[in-house]
Order: sequence, then structure tokens, then C-alpha cells
Amino acid sequence: MTSDPAAREPAVAGGPAHPLSGFSTATVADALDRVGREGCLLGIGPLSDGARIFGRAYTVSYAAAGRPAGTVGDYLDDMRPGDVAVLDNGGRTDCTVWGDILTAMAHDRGIAGTVIDGVCRDVRRALDTGYPLFTRGRYMRTGKDRVEVRDVQRPVSVAGVRIAPRQLVIADADGVVTVPPDVEDDVAEICRTIQERESRIVDDVLAGRSLAEARAAHGYHLLQRNQA
Repeated sequence: MTSDPAAREPAVAGGPAHPLSGFSTATVADALDRVGREGCLLGIGPLSDGARIFGRAYTVSYAAAGRPAGTVGDYLDDMRPGDVAVLDNGGRTDCTVWGDILTAMAHDRGIAGTVIDGVCRDVRRALDTGYPLFTRGRYMRTGKDRVEVRDVQRPVSVAGVRIAPRQLVIADADGVVTVPPDVEDDVAEICRTIQERESRIVDDVLAGRSLAEARAAHGYHLLQRNQA
């Protein structure tokens, strides 16, 4: 297992690759099943299918606005290149917590992407620049005077899954997963096994072997099964 997960950062430009950086969310999800941990964010999808995120969470949670209403947050000033903005708006789809100004700044600052338990707006800039946004959808109504920041860099719940600050977040065309820090190394090792076995299955069936035979030979139905 990871000895000091909080200290291990995903790769940045020019740095060494993280052991999980090359795997799809589907493979990581299977590995999470095998270690018996939750990490799949149901209902959170990409704004565009080519989007991918790999980085550490910078967490922000929202609550209904008080009177007078508080701010929707200037947290981007404190984020580092490669961070992932993880925004817990309680799944609300009636008002947004992300728009054009944040997209422009995040793209310019090298933020890895944004995951929202809620919706976004002003999507044209994100689509044009390729900035990765993963949300419950898009809606034009502002969150100003409707929600306000409750906490920054405290654990949040996104789609019912707990995400702590600096926790690993991976997203692609299939959705978003997060890996609890204490099982990063275990999940990476299992992902390698899954990828190798599935590649062998593909090779076998393309060479003429039946699907049933290839799956049985490489233990396909056991790859994700929890052994506890």
C-alpha cells in the first residue's frame, strides 16, 4: 500500500508518470470493486467525450445562500497547476457554480479540470478550449444569491462518494472515479493485471478463439470480484 499517499502527486509536464495515469475509468472501477471500495461518481459525465482528467482534488462545498448571501468562491486563486476542482453543490441542477470566468482562468492556470455535483454554464469556452468539465449537465441560471461557499479543502460528498482534499480523481468519456489514498498502489497493481488479461482475451478472440473459451482461459469473470 501507499506509504504516504498525501505526498504522492500525479505527474505534471516533464515529471514521472503516476502508476494509475494510463488506465481508463472502467479499468479503475473494476479494480475498486476488487478491493471493495467505492469510487464511481454516478450521474457525473463529460461536457465532451474527448475530455480527460487526472489529478488531485481541490474540494469546495456549497450551501443554500443566507441573507445577506455569501460568495460563490474565489478558490481558484489558491489552486495549483494540475489540481482538479471538485465542487459539491449537492447535486443541484437549478443553478450553476461554474461559468465562463472560471473556465478562462482555470484553463490559463493549468488546472487539470473540474468535477461538479451540479451543473455548469457558459459552456462554449470550455468546448472551444478543450477544458475538461464533468457535471450533471448545463443550465444557464447563476448560483449567485442562491448558493454560497460552505467549506474549502474539507472532505466533500459527490454523488454519494466521499472525496478528501488531494484525493486522486480520474475522468474520461465513461465518467469519473476517485481512488481512496490508502489503496492507490493496490488499485494500480490490479489495473495492470486487468489490462493484461483483457488484452490477451482480445488477442485470442481476434485469432479465432471463442469468446467463452478466451474469457475462461484468462479468468475474465473474476477480474473485478472482491475476494474478501
